[in-house]
Amino acid sequence: MSAAAGGALAPEELLATTLARLIVARPTRHVAVGAASPIPAAACWLAVKQGAPLRLSLLHKRSGNPFTEGSRELFDLTGQGRVDLFFLGGGQIGGNADLNLIGTGEWPGRGVRFPGSFGSAFMYFMAGRTILFREEHSPRVLVERVEHVSAPGVSEAGVFRRGHAQALVTGRCVFGFDPARARFTLDSVHPGETVDSVRAATGFGFDVARDVRETPAPTAAELALLRGPVCDEMMETYPDFCARVFGRRSAA
Repeated sequence: MSAAAGGALAPEELLATTLARLIVARPTRHVAVGAASPIPAAACWLAVKQGAPLRLSLLHKRSGNPFTEGSRELFDLTGQGRVDLFFLGGGQIGGNADLNLIGTGEWPGRGVRFPGSFGSAFMYFMAGRTILFREEHSPRVLVERVEHVSAPGVSEAGVFRRGHAQALVTGRCVFGFDPARARFTLDSVHPGETVDSVRAATGFGFDVARDVRETPAPTAAELALLRGPVCDEMMETYPDFCARVFGRRSAA
């Protein structure tokens, strides 16, 4: 049953709210969201509907899309330092924030094939910061070392790099990332999870914050925005997501 239909909190609503709070936790002017990313898109719209002065560039938006040539223009903006925040995930995410979007097994990923690196390395280097996001939290996804590096989490001294990961948000918890140490720290656990359950589901070692807490649930005001104005903005581009999560379908 959807959250809107049954009143219960959907996991996607907790994740979107959590991402929105991370967005506004640091100065942010321009956020870009890649294709097929409904939860990050919902987070961005939530931040905007709460009054954050953000410019959103949604690559997957069907109408009113500012890009006429898609990724080329997004890369141009990012290379010029005009994208403050981007979202990335991976088939594998390493304990040093390396991403693998290539695959597993013998090069070039002859075991399991992932969708491909595309511009992940460029965006990881050139965006002001990156929020890593992956709903699945398991040892097969969160690994000590990725098998193939699509985009490195940190770089050697002397390599120009504008930003690093700010955090990793999963279906179980929120990790912060320290690029100086190339290491994640567990900041909060989602309802029903504990430090031990997160550790058991994670293939890499991590530090634990002194004040680990439960990830705060959305407020009534945040839920009202998600299920109303945010859903309105997303209905055209993500109709299936809106139907499944918010219980709303397009009248068309």
